[in-house]
Amino acid sequence: MPTYDQRSVFTSLNQNGPLAARDRVDIGTRFSRENKGWLKTLKQDPLNVTKFRVQRSQILEFLDIEKLQDIAALVKDTQQRRRCSERATGLLANMFGIDGTPEEVRYRVNDYARSADSVIKSLQNKIFAPYSSHLEITNEVEITADPVDLLLMVFDDHYHKKARFEALRKLILMNLAGSIDQRERETDIETKFAHFLEFLNQHVWSKKLKIGEHEIVYLLSHHRREDFSCTDLQVLSRHEAASLNLEEGMKRTLLKRRRFSMGDREVPIYVSIRKKPPAAKILKLLRKNEKNPAVAVDDELGLMAVLNSIADIKVFQNHLTQSATKAGSFMILEDIADTLNGGMHYGATSGSSAKTPMLKFFARVGGMRVEFILHTNRSWVNYKYMRDVAHDEYEVKRIFDSGVAELLFPHSIYFLDHDTIRNTMIQFFRQQIENSWHWQQNGSR
Repeated sequence: MPTYDQRSVFTSLNQNGPLAARDRVDIGTRFSRENKGWLKTLKQDPLNVTKFRVQRSQILEFLDIEKLQDIAALVKDTQQRRRCSERATGLLANMFGIDGTPEEVRYRVNDYARSADSVIKSLQNKIFAPYSSHLEITNEVEITADPVDLLLMVFDDHYHKKARFEALRKLILMNLAGSIDQRERETDIETKFAHFLEFLNQHVWSKKLKIGEHEIVYLLSHHRREDFSCTDLQVLSRHEAASLNLEEGMKRTLLKRRRFSMGDREVPIYVSIRKKPPAAKILKLLRKNEKNPAVAVDDELGLMAVLNSIADIKVFQNHLTQSATKAGSFMILEDIADTLNGGMHYGATSGSSAKTPMLKFFARVGGMRVEFILHTNRSWVNYKYMRDVAHDEYEVKRIFDSGVAELLFPHSIYFLDHDTIRNTMIQFFRQQIENSWHWQQNGSR
């Protein structure tokens, strides 16, 4: 289901529905022509009526008022707004399970506001980079972190429709950030992440290398003109790569590799370990049309690795399970998907390619559930560069195909043609990938 669908859990952001931000806000006149027309539209779908009643009840309770018409007086009464804000801080602390003084709770809520803004800015900086100026957050909305002030903006006709929409959008993203923060504290994700790194350093990586020590190598790959898939690949040392003259259709990819010991053999491995930042988790909730991070975000801890061959990947899997046993924990591999030997990967995520080669599984170990994505050198360069597979393309497709782009930046407010931007940005990233050989020629050595 697209996130902007009428049955979406984010209906209040849908600018094509009855809860859309309108050109004018008039909550003081109950029986105006505009309000009568809006009510008639709302009643066409019983689900929307239910959602509106729930939202109205929540707004009245949050602002401590009896009817929506009381908002106009609250907007003008500075002292009452301050009391309302202080009361709301306590309510939010209890809802999200935040312990601490009112100042500490407000700091946490301000952090949710920063996470909400970072969602928009992360899209501005990459997926919508050429259109960044179109998506700039209204100044008054960006500097506001108090949920009461943001909510009052939504009903204040002194603010333009764009500002009112962005205030509501920020509130919804802040709510998602709060749910994510609560989930992380409940699952103690920070401690688990530290334990995971300790497990890798103590039991998985070679003791012949210092913690954080890497061997720098380059993958020299040749690519087909038709789909830019890899046809041939060599592993070069840093010195060999420095004197290399690249030609069209060639790519030079840096890998900083660790090692793990298996018997007398030292096996090289490039590793990227990550804990998803709040902005990435919020976007995933939006793409999944889900407000519960316990359901939608199942990859809080992850490890992506690149090895020389499928044989080395199998060796690494065995090494992992043996290392877990040495650390005092049994390891179970779950939800295994393997397309390294061919076949199609049918992911549930919008925009994903069935041609993406990888070995993916979740490892349950030491009280953690960690996502592992393993590549060979060849599948890794295909994952970075191949048409319809490259990760940069995938990021564009999943934002637009899931409906998140329209949800966050609706055409009626930002006047952007999302279909055109989607195709333009895919082409933009393809040009960066396929025409960068001459730039790499003079790149860092």
